[in-house]
Amino acid sequence: MTMRKNSKDRAPRGRKGPSAGRGQGGERKGTGAERRGPAPERDRERIVRAERVDREPIASTKSDSSNEQVEGRHPVLEALRSGREINKILVAEGAQGSITELLGKARAKNIIIQSVPRAKLDQISEGRNHQGIIAYIAAKEYVELDVILAAANNSPRPGLIIVLDEIEDPHNLGSILRSVDGVGAHGVIIPKRRAVPLTATVAKASAGAIEHVPVARVPNISQTIEQLKKEGYWVVGTDVDGENMYHQVDLTGPTVLVIGNEGKGLGEVVKKRCDYLVRLPMIGQVQSLNAGVATGILLYETLRQRGEKK
Repeated sequence: MTMRKNSKDRAPRGRKGPSAGRGQGGERKGTGAERRGPAPERDRERIVRAERVDREPIASTKSDSSNEQVEGRHPVLEALRSGREINKILVAEGAQGSITELLGKARAKNIIIQSVPRAKLDQISEGRNHQGIIAYIAAKEYVELDVILAAANNSPRPGLIIVLDEIEDPHNLGSILRSVDGVGAHGVIIPKRRAVPLTATVAKASAGAIEHVPVARVPNISQTIEQLKKEGYWVVGTDVDGENMYHQVDLTGPTVLVIGNEGKGLGEVVKKRCDYLVRLPMIGQVQSLNAGVATGILLYETLRQRGEKK
């Protein structure tokens, strides 16, 4: 395993040694504002007749608007659990099974529920698999970088932060968020420009993980990496020509994993900011994996090296 260079020069500021490792911060909890559900006879009144739906405006699906469209049972359930404000839920007429329990949770929060024909949901989702339910929720908020750093500082495990350099595919971003949540990493950093934002497609691809992973948007990835170095992090980037195999670099300390664009990889300036460049073995005919898969491999290699189990 490659040992880190000049480890004495990368001491985190404001910390007194390795015992103050970084890990996942306090768990997000609900808002605490849950109210008692309406009486049974009122429940039926919360289900608005289907004929009225066509006359009501449908909220925008853009993440920059006041509402975000979330499709599918698991993403909607995670939105309910996260405490994010849900303005309205559309459910297919006659929907049963796990959706019944989900709607019970929504009624307990006094969320408006509208029963509509499944064809209406097909139209709204533009053919995507909505599983009989669509919710309109307050747009996902980005956090400041300091929030991610604080979460890492305030927990017993070494910090683990993912920096994405111009990831453009929403399915890749959603997959990455799912893996980040899976290993308990502390946050994701994306650039404000030339990168996919947090959209409904990202939320669906993340299977609800978007509700639990802090995401920061920064104006300059390169400068942010330098800031993270000053905070005591070692920066490991991915590159098809990396000098080390992915498992040869020490990932047990505070680590930043940098993942490049799906087609171009890491930018040259960002590469120069990395302490190490690692590669994944490719024995077949293709030269690289997609960003979501590559990130998942590196995240779980980090977990393996740290010996963390649940």
